[in-house]
Amino acid sequence: MKKVSLTEVKPYAAAGHYNMVAMRIQGKDETGIQKFWIGVSYFLPGGGAEWAYEDNPNEKVYLVLDGEITVRNKTEEVTLGPMDSLYLGP
Repeated sequence: MKKVSLTEVKPYAAAGHYNMVAMRIQGKDETGIQKFWIGVSYFLPGGGAEWAYEDNPNEKVYLVLDGEITVRNKTEEVTLGPMDSLYLGP
């Protein structure tokens, strides 16, 4: 069992992201998890990320805690609000 408090979490630079702060809460380096990790991303107004998902073999789930974010790919657009989640398959 390993508790991680937000005060212990250090931000990191997420490639292809801008005007945001990324923090890995749980993961291989943080707690020894091997098959997945959990992070928190804080986007400032106007912040975003480049779409680079086509070559990613991992499943991802995004959960909005507060505010609103729009996610777009080549064919779809979805806006998420507080406690909305989005699944992206491998």
